[in-house]
Amino acid sequence: MMTIVTHVHLKEGAGNEWDAAMRTRLSAAKERPGWVGGQLLRQSDKPDRRVIVGTWKTRTAWEEWHHDRNFAATRGRLDGLESGPAEHWWHEVVVDVRKSAAAPLAASKPATNRTSKAKPRRRRR
Repeated sequence: MMTIVTHVHLKEGAGNEWDAAMRTRLSAAKERPGWVGGQLLRQSDKPDRRVIVGTWKTRTAWEEWHHDRNFAATRGRLDGLESGPAEHWWHEVVVDVRKSAAAPLAASKPATNRTSKAKPRRRRR
């Protein structure tokens, strides 16, 4: 697995529009072969900075994503909102620990509102 970390500087006041375009892009990426997950981060002390963390099964899968029409559609929206070129760093994933995505067990219905055909139990003394 490979993770790419991208740092982006935005033009002043462009954050909300840029974030919306990136949400669209990340939603489309979920459908791509090789996509594992991603995050869009905003630095708390620098509102004009963003960090994108994308994890893919292979770097080739990420590169192929860049030829997808959905990627190209958001590129046009994002270009005018960034103040300069993005910086990228690739990382090979050594350990990936995540909370399990398994569905929780179904909770049983409360005893009230149930009717039972069984005989009531006697209380033990």
